[in-house]
Amino acid sequence: MASRVMQTKITPPETHHQLLRLARAGLLQPELFETIGTLQIGGINLVIAVLIWLMIYPMMVQVEFTGVRNCFVKPKGLIVTLVMNWLVKPFTMAALAILFMRYIFASWISTDLANQYIAGMILLGAAPCSAMVFVWSYLTRGNASYTVAQVATNDLIMIFAYAPLAAFLLGVSDIIVPWDVLLVSTGLFVALPLGAGWVTRLALKNEAHLASFSFGMKPFSIAGLVGTVFLLFGLQANDIIAAPADIVLIAIPLLIQTVLIFFITYIWMKKWRQPHNIAAPGAMIGASNFFELAVAVAISLFGVTSGAALATIVGVLVEVPVMLALVSYANKTRGQFSNDLAEEKT
Repeated sequence: MASRVMQTKITPPETHHQLLRLARAGLLQPELFETIGTLQIGGINLVIAVLIWLMIYPMMVQVEFTGVRNCFVKPKGLIVTLVMNWLVKPFTMAALAILFMRYIFASWISTDLANQYIAGMILLGAAPCSAMVFVWSYLTRGNASYTVAQVATNDLIMIFAYAPLAAFLLGVSDIIVPWDVLLVSTGLFVALPLGAGWVTRLALKNEAHLASFSFGMKPFSIAGLVGTVFLLFGLQANDIIAAPADIVLIAIPLLIQTVLIFFITYIWMKKWRQPHNIAAPGAMIGASNFFELAVAVAISLFGVTSGAALATIVGVLVEVPVMLALVSYANKTRGQFSNDLAEEKT
Protein backbone atom coordinates (compact mmCIF):
# COMPACT_ATOMS: atom_id res chain seq x y z
CA MET A 1 0.00 0.00 0.00
CA ALA A 2 1.28 3.43 -0.88
CA SER A 3 2.40 5.83 1.80
CA ARG A 4 0.51 9.08 2.04
CA VAL A 5 2.61 12.22 2.37
CA MET A 6 0.83 15.29 3.61
CA GLN A 7 1.03 18.20 1.20
CA THR A 8 3.03 21.12 2.52
CA LYS A 9 2.36 24.62 1.29
CA ILE A 10 5.29 26.98 1.42
CA THR A 11 5.15 30.46 -0.02
CA PRO A 12 8.30 31.42 -1.92
CA PRO A 13 9.99 34.72 -1.13
CA GLU A 14 7.86 37.33 -2.87
CA THR A 15 10.19 40.30 -3.14
CA HIS A 16 13.87 41.09 -3.52
CA HIS A 17 13.61 43.07 -0.25
CA GLN A 18 13.15 39.84 1.68
CA LEU A 19 16.28 38.38 0.10
CA LEU A 20 18.24 41.54 0.86
CA ARG A 21 17.15 41.35 4.51
CA LEU A 22 18.59 37.84 4.65
CA ALA A 23 21.82 39.13 3.14
CA ARG A 24 22.00 42.01 5.64
CA ALA A 25 21.75 39.47 8.43
CA GLY A 26 25.10 38.15 7.24
CA LEU A 27 26.57 41.66 7.35
CA LEU A 28 25.21 42.38 10.82
CA GLN A 29 26.55 39.10 12.24
CA PRO A 30 29.71 38.52 10.14
CA GLU A 31 31.65 36.67 12.85
CA LEU A 32 28.83 34.18 13.35
CA PHE A 33 28.50 33.41 9.66
CA GLU A 34 32.28 33.28 9.18
CA THR A 35 32.46 30.67 11.95
CA ILE A 36 29.63 28.67 10.41
CA GLY A 37 31.35 28.87 7.02
CA THR A 38 34.48 27.17 8.40
CA LEU A 39 32.57 24.11 9.66
CA GLN A 40 33.18 21.85 6.68
CA ILE A 41 34.06 18.27 5.86
CA GLY A 42 34.88 17.18 2.34
CA GLY A 43 33.83 20.59 1.02
CA ILE A 44 30.34 20.31 2.58
CA ASN A 45 29.20 22.79 5.22
CA LEU A 46 28.13 20.81 8.27
CA VAL A 47 25.40 23.21 9.39
CA ILE A 48 23.81 23.21 5.95
CA ALA A 49 24.18 19.43 5.92
CA VAL A 50 22.17 19.16 9.15
CA LEU A 51 19.46 21.45 7.77
CA ILE A 52 19.27 19.48 4.52
CA TRP A 53 19.03 16.28 6.55
CA LEU A 54 16.00 17.72 8.34
CA MET A 55 14.41 18.19 4.92
CA ILE A 56 15.51 14.91 3.33
CA TYR A 57 14.87 12.46 6.15
CA PRO A 58 11.02 12.65 6.05
CA MET A 59 11.18 11.87 2.33
CA MET A 60 13.47 8.89 2.84
CA VAL A 61 11.09 7.39 5.39
CA GLN A 62 8.56 7.10 2.53
CA VAL A 63 10.85 4.97 0.33
CA GLU A 64 9.67 1.44 -0.41
CA PHE A 65 12.57 -0.60 -1.79
CA THR A 66 10.30 -2.77 -3.94
CA GLY A 67 9.27 0.47 -5.63
CA VAL A 68 12.91 1.31 -6.37
CA ARG A 69 13.33 -1.99 -8.22
CA ASN A 70 10.13 -1.41 -10.18
CA CYS A 71 11.48 1.90 -11.51
CA PHE A 72 13.81 -0.01 -13.80
CA VAL A 73 10.99 -2.26 -15.02
CA LYS A 74 8.90 0.73 -16.16
CA PRO A 75 11.61 3.25 -16.94
CA LYS A 76 9.93 6.03 -18.94
CA GLY A 77 10.20 8.60 -16.16
CA LEU A 78 13.83 7.65 -15.58
CA ILE A 79 14.60 7.95 -19.30
CA VAL A 80 13.15 11.47 -19.44
CA THR A 81 15.21 12.52 -16.42
CA LEU A 82 18.47 11.14 -17.80
CA VAL A 83 18.00 12.61 -21.28
CA MET A 84 17.20 16.04 -19.88
CA ASN A 85 20.06 16.01 -17.37
CA TRP A 86 22.82 14.81 -19.67
CA LEU A 87 21.80 15.51 -23.28
CA VAL A 88 19.78 18.72 -22.97
CA LYS A 89 20.37 20.71 -19.79
CA PRO A 90 24.18 21.24 -20.01
CA PHE A 91 23.88 22.50 -23.59
CA THR A 92 20.94 24.85 -22.99
CA MET A 93 22.83 26.31 -20.03
CA ALA A 94 25.93 26.88 -22.14
CA ALA A 95 23.85 28.45 -24.92
CA LEU A 96 21.97 30.78 -22.58
CA ALA A 97 25.15 31.78 -20.75
CA ILE A 98 26.92 32.66 -24.00
CA LEU A 99 23.87 34.48 -25.41
CA PHE A 100 23.44 36.72 -22.39
CA MET A 101 27.04 37.27 -21.30
CA ARG A 102 28.68 37.74 -24.70
CA TYR A 103 25.86 39.45 -26.56
CA ILE A 104 22.87 40.78 -24.60
CA PHE A 105 24.92 42.01 -21.61
CA ALA A 106 28.13 42.73 -23.56
CA SER A 107 28.00 46.47 -22.93
CA TRP A 108 27.85 45.98 -19.14
CA ILE A 109 30.35 43.16 -18.60
CA SER A 110 33.98 42.92 -19.73
CA THR A 111 34.89 40.02 -22.02
CA ASP A 112 37.13 38.38 -19.43
CA LEU A 113 34.50 38.58 -16.70
CA ALA A 114 31.79 37.39 -19.08
CA ASN A 115 33.86 34.30 -19.90
CA GLN A 116 34.30 33.55 -16.20
CA TYR A 117 30.57 33.89 -15.57
CA ILE A 118 29.89 31.57 -18.51
CA ALA A 119 32.28 28.99 -17.07
CA GLY A 120 30.55 29.06 -13.69
CA MET A 121 27.12 28.64 -15.24
CA ILE A 122 28.34 25.74 -17.37
CA LEU A 123 29.69 23.99 -14.28
CA LEU A 124 26.26 24.40 -12.68
CA GLY A 125 24.37 23.15 -15.72
CA ALA A 126 26.47 20.00 -15.99
CA ALA A 127 25.77 18.90 -12.39
CA PRO A 128 22.25 17.53 -11.72
CA CYS A 129 20.91 17.86 -8.19
CA SER A 130 21.55 15.12 -5.62
CA ALA A 131 20.26 16.50 -2.32
CA MET A 132 17.68 19.26 -2.49
CA VAL A 133 15.66 17.30 -5.05
CA PHE A 134 14.45 15.09 -2.20
CA VAL A 135 12.99 18.21 -0.62
CA TRP A 136 11.23 19.24 -3.84
CA SER A 137 9.93 15.70 -4.28
CA TYR A 138 8.61 15.67 -0.72
CA LEU A 139 6.87 19.03 -1.16
CA THR A 140 5.15 17.82 -4.36
CA ARG A 141 4.16 14.49 -2.78
CA GLY A 142 6.49 12.65 -5.13
CA ASN A 143 7.04 8.92 -5.44
CA ALA A 144 9.89 8.54 -2.94
CA SER A 145 11.13 5.25 -4.37
CA TYR A 146 11.27 6.58 -7.91
CA THR A 147 13.04 9.75 -6.81
CA VAL A 148 15.74 7.68 -5.11
CA ALA A 149 16.22 5.63 -8.28
CA GLN A 150 16.51 8.78 -10.40
CA VAL A 151 19.05 10.40 -8.08
CA ALA A 152 21.11 7.22 -7.64
CA THR A 153 21.32 6.70 -11.41
CA ASN A 154 22.30 10.33 -11.93
CA ASP A 155 25.03 10.09 -9.30
CA LEU A 156 26.46 6.98 -10.93
CA ILE A 157 26.57 8.68 -14.34
CA MET A 158 28.01 11.84 -12.80
CA ILE A 159 31.06 9.98 -11.53
CA PHE A 160 32.07 9.19 -15.11
CA ALA A 161 30.47 11.96 -17.17
CA TYR A 162 30.75 15.23 -15.26
CA ALA A 163 34.43 15.98 -15.88
CA PRO A 164 34.53 15.17 -19.63
CA LEU A 165 31.22 16.95 -20.28
CA ALA A 166 32.27 20.09 -18.40
CA ALA A 167 35.68 19.99 -20.08
CA PHE A 168 34.06 19.76 -23.52
CA LEU A 169 31.73 22.71 -22.88
CA LEU A 170 34.44 24.84 -21.27
CA GLY A 171 37.04 24.01 -23.88
CA VAL A 172 39.60 23.02 -21.25
CA SER A 173 41.15 19.68 -20.44
CA ASP A 174 42.50 20.08 -16.91
CA ILE A 175 39.28 19.72 -14.94
CA ILE A 176 39.79 17.71 -11.79
CA VAL A 177 36.66 16.37 -10.16
CA PRO A 178 36.73 17.01 -6.39
CA TRP A 179 36.01 13.41 -5.44
CA ASP A 180 35.74 14.27 -1.77
CA VAL A 181 32.82 16.62 -2.45
CA LEU A 182 31.14 14.16 -4.81
CA LEU A 183 31.53 11.12 -2.57
CA VAL A 184 30.78 12.88 0.72
CA SER A 185 27.66 14.48 -0.77
CA THR A 186 26.41 11.18 -2.16
CA GLY A 187 26.98 9.42 1.13
CA LEU A 188 25.67 12.22 3.32
CA PHE A 189 22.59 13.16 1.30
CA VAL A 190 21.62 9.86 -0.34
CA ALA A 191 23.08 6.75 1.30
CA LEU A 192 22.90 7.71 4.99
CA PRO A 193 19.40 9.23 5.01
CA LEU A 194 18.17 6.34 2.88
CA GLY A 195 19.51 3.89 5.44
CA ALA A 196 18.03 5.92 8.29
CA GLY A 197 14.67 5.95 6.54
CA TRP A 198 14.77 2.19 6.07
CA VAL A 199 15.53 1.62 9.76
CA THR A 200 12.70 3.99 10.70
CA ARG A 201 10.23 2.10 8.49
CA LEU A 202 11.20 -1.15 10.19
CA ALA A 203 10.72 0.41 13.61
CA LEU A 204 7.33 1.94 12.81
CA LYS A 205 6.02 -1.40 11.46
CA ASN A 206 2.70 -0.24 9.97
CA GLU A 207 1.20 2.46 7.74
CA ALA A 208 -0.73 4.18 10.53
CA HIS A 209 2.41 4.74 12.58
CA LEU A 210 4.26 5.82 9.42
CA ALA A 211 1.60 8.41 8.54
CA SER A 212 1.61 9.77 12.09
CA PHE A 213 5.41 9.97 12.13
CA SER A 214 5.52 11.76 8.75
CA PHE A 215 2.97 14.30 9.92
CA GLY A 216 4.99 14.96 13.06
CA MET A 217 8.19 15.48 11.05
CA LYS A 218 6.65 18.12 8.80
CA PRO A 219 7.52 21.14 11.01
CA PHE A 220 11.17 20.01 11.14
CA SER A 221 11.27 19.76 7.35
CA ILE A 222 9.91 23.29 6.99
CA ALA A 223 12.35 24.59 9.62
CA GLY A 224 15.23 22.99 7.72
CA LEU A 225 14.20 24.68 4.49
CA VAL A 226 13.81 28.12 6.08
CA GLY A 227 17.13 27.70 7.90
CA THR A 228 18.91 26.69 4.69
CA VAL A 229 17.68 29.76 2.82
CA PHE A 230 18.65 32.05 5.71
CA LEU A 231 22.10 30.51 6.03
CA LEU A 232 22.89 30.58 2.30
CA PHE A 233 22.09 34.27 2.03
CA GLY A 234 23.92 35.05 5.25
CA LEU A 235 27.08 33.24 4.13
CA GLN A 236 27.11 35.05 0.77
CA ALA A 237 26.11 38.47 2.12
CA ASN A 238 29.34 40.22 1.15
CA ASP A 239 29.15 39.00 -2.45
CA ILE A 240 25.51 40.05 -2.77
CA ILE A 241 26.06 43.55 -1.38
CA ALA A 242 29.39 44.14 -3.17
CA ALA A 243 28.17 43.39 -6.71
CA PRO A 244 24.37 43.60 -6.84
CA ALA A 245 24.25 44.48 -10.55
CA ASP A 246 26.39 41.50 -11.54
CA ILE A 247 24.28 39.25 -9.30
CA VAL A 248 21.16 40.30 -11.22
CA LEU A 249 22.81 39.84 -14.63
CA ILE A 250 24.01 36.34 -13.72
CA ALA A 251 20.66 35.45 -12.21
CA ILE A 252 18.66 36.17 -15.37
CA PRO A 253 20.00 33.32 -17.58
CA LEU A 254 20.06 30.99 -14.57
CA LEU A 255 16.41 31.73 -13.86
CA ILE A 256 15.45 31.20 -17.52
CA GLN A 257 17.38 27.92 -17.58
CA THR A 258 15.68 26.63 -14.44
CA VAL A 259 12.17 27.43 -15.67
CA LEU A 260 12.88 26.21 -19.22
CA ILE A 261 14.21 22.81 -18.16
CA PHE A 262 11.40 22.35 -15.66
CA PHE A 263 8.67 22.93 -18.24
CA ILE A 264 10.30 20.85 -20.99
CA THR A 265 10.63 17.92 -18.59
CA TYR A 266 7.18 18.43 -17.05
CA ILE A 267 5.45 18.55 -20.45
CA TRP A 268 7.42 15.54 -21.73
CA MET A 269 6.40 13.55 -18.66
CA LYS A 270 2.77 14.51 -19.30
CA LYS A 271 2.99 13.47 -22.98
CA TRP A 272 4.36 10.09 -21.87
CA ARG A 273 1.45 9.77 -19.43
CA GLN A 274 3.57 9.61 -16.32
CA PRO A 275 1.75 10.13 -13.00
CA HIS A 276 2.28 13.42 -11.22
CA ASN A 277 4.25 11.82 -8.38
CA ILE A 278 6.91 10.89 -10.96
CA ALA A 279 6.58 13.86 -13.34
CA ALA A 280 6.97 16.61 -10.74
CA PRO A 281 10.12 15.25 -9.02
CA GLY A 282 11.62 14.39 -12.42
CA ALA A 283 11.16 17.97 -13.57
CA MET A 284 12.65 19.23 -10.30
CA ILE A 285 15.77 17.07 -10.75
CA GLY A 286 16.37 18.57 -14.18
CA ALA A 287 15.72 22.13 -13.06
CA SER A 288 17.97 22.10 -9.97
CA ASN A 289 21.73 21.71 -9.64
CA PHE A 290 24.40 19.99 -7.52
CA PHE A 291 25.72 23.35 -6.34
CA GLU A 292 28.30 21.97 -3.87
CA LEU A 293 30.08 20.20 -6.73
CA ALA A 294 29.87 23.18 -9.10
CA VAL A 295 31.20 25.61 -6.47
CA ALA A 296 34.09 23.29 -5.59
CA VAL A 297 35.13 22.81 -9.23
CA ALA A 298 34.84 26.54 -9.99
CA ILE A 299 37.08 27.41 -7.05
CA SER A 300 39.64 24.73 -7.92
CA LEU A 301 39.81 25.81 -11.58
CA PHE A 302 39.46 29.59 -11.40
CA GLY A 303 39.99 30.62 -7.76
CA VAL A 304 37.77 31.57 -4.86
CA THR A 305 37.43 35.23 -5.95
CA SER A 306 36.81 34.44 -9.63
CA GLY A 307 33.74 35.29 -11.66
CA ALA A 308 33.16 31.58 -12.17
CA ALA A 309 32.93 31.00 -8.43
CA LEU A 310 30.56 33.96 -8.07
CA ALA A 311 28.31 32.57 -10.82
CA THR A 312 27.99 29.23 -9.05
CA ILE A 313 27.15 31.02 -5.79
CA VAL A 314 24.46 33.06 -7.55
CA GLY A 315 23.09 29.75 -8.79
CA VAL A 316 22.67 28.65 -5.19
CA LEU A 317 20.88 31.85 -4.23
CA VAL A 318 18.55 31.83 -7.24
CA GLU A 319 17.65 28.15 -7.04
CA VAL A 320 15.78 27.96 -3.73
CA PRO A 321 13.16 30.70 -4.27
CA VAL A 322 12.65 29.73 -7.93
CA MET A 323 12.27 26.05 -7.09
CA LEU A 324 9.74 26.89 -4.39
CA ALA A 325 7.70 28.76 -6.99
CA LEU A 326 7.89 25.73 -9.32
CA VAL A 327 6.84 23.45 -6.45
CA SER A 328 3.77 25.65 -6.00
CA TYR A 329 2.99 25.46 -9.72
CA ALA A 330 3.44 21.68 -9.81
CA ASN A 331 1.06 21.23 -6.90
CA LYS A 332 -1.57 23.45 -8.53
CA THR A 333 -1.41 21.48 -11.82
CA ARG A 334 -1.57 18.02 -10.23
CA GLY A 335 -5.03 17.44 -11.71
CA GLN A 336 -3.66 17.60 -15.27
CA PHE A 337 -1.80 14.30 -14.77
CA SER A 338 -2.89 10.70 -14.33
CA ASN A 339 -3.76 9.61 -10.81
CA ASP A 340 -0.95 8.65 -8.46
CA LEU A 341 -2.42 5.29 -7.58
CA ALA A 342 0.47 3.74 -5.73
CA GLU A 343 4.07 4.20 -4.74
CA GLU A 344 5.02 1.39 -7.09
CA LYS A 345 3.24 2.87 -10.11
CA THR A 346 5.70 4.03 -12.78
